[in-house]
Amino acid sequence: MLKYLKAGVALVSLLAVSAMPSVAETLRIGDSFPVGHYIAENMTKFWMEDVKSRSGGKIDFQYFPAEQMGKAKDLLSLTQSGVLDIGYVGPSYVSDKLPLSSVGEMPEAFTNSCQGTKAFWEIAKPGGALDQAEFAPNGVRVLLVMVLPPYQVFTAKREISGLDSFKGLKLRTTGGAKEIATHSIGAVPVQMAAPEARDALSRGTLDGLLFPHSSILPYDVLPFLKYATQDVNFGSFVVTYVISQQKWDQLDAETQKILAEAGEAATMHGCEVADKLDGVDKQTIADGGVTFVSLPDADKAKLEELLGTLSNRWADELDQRGKPGKTILGAFRDALGAAQ
Repeated sequence: MLKYLKAGVALVSLLAVSAMPSVAETLRIGDSFPVGHYIAENMTKFWMEDVKSRSGGKIDFQYFPAEQMGKAKDLLSLTQSGVLDIGYVGPSYVSDKLPLSSVGEMPEAFTNSCQGTKAFWEIAKPGGALDQAEFAPNGVRVLLVMVLPPYQVFTAKREISGLDSFKGLKLRTTGGAKEIATHSIGAVPVQMAAPEARDALSRGTLDGLLFPHSSILPYDVLPFLKYATQDVNFGSFVVTYVISQQKWDQLDAETQKILAEAGEAATMHGCEVADKLDGVDKQTIADGGVTFVSLPDADKAKLEELLGTLSNRWADELDQRGKPGKTILGAFRDALGAAQ
């Protein structure tokens, strides 16, 4: 009996060892989020710690936050070239290379982060429609995803009383869908990465922002804001972390498995935290002096009508450029239906 028990223990030990990566691996990962940002804390770092745990410490990371390795718009190319192994990519910052990925930023029928995230993950993960149409042709594969809660308009000085309040305002956008949405309300879109917004507000080159609640505090823009909309959907923003296919192919099968499984777990964990924080941070912003305004019913209905055509317009424009806009929009909508 003792002989068989020892043999069983030896077999379990062997299986545990065989489930670990064959060699130690340190991966360089970079993003543009300021230290302490909720996405970095609750998705990126959560993932890294999970990967370390699953690998028994054989997979480790060198983490470069806050644009230490490059501007937000450059992180895709830095990942493709191998300067980074894994990089944060906001598709709107590189819309020339990832125009289809803006589908997750449309003011579609989702009201929280997890609904949008689950749908986007379904089409962007390896083998999904968006992966095949866009990420794979760019030589990268998605590891992590977050679609943020719906964006609101925040203004520095102008009081919000209705749709006419937005006319002529210079509003920070991420481009893509929110640029079209900004034009729809008579405002002037200014495409800008989030880390640049504070300086632009302080200089007066922006009159306001399209931002989610939970990005107001980490980018320290609250002191420059007075009014904001509530209970409307001006679209969202897509966060992805990608690894180059070339680097992926260099990893052993067990390392690939750990990165992928931990990535899906961190994606779901991250959106759950984002949804919990959304209401909490809105209250903190209100306590900090921002007045949240509900648009009059007639204006809200008009806004929904204006934005309701945005997704189809976006898809039509991409189709005219030879991109499968309608196909990807249809895939995202199908995935949203399943997620809900």
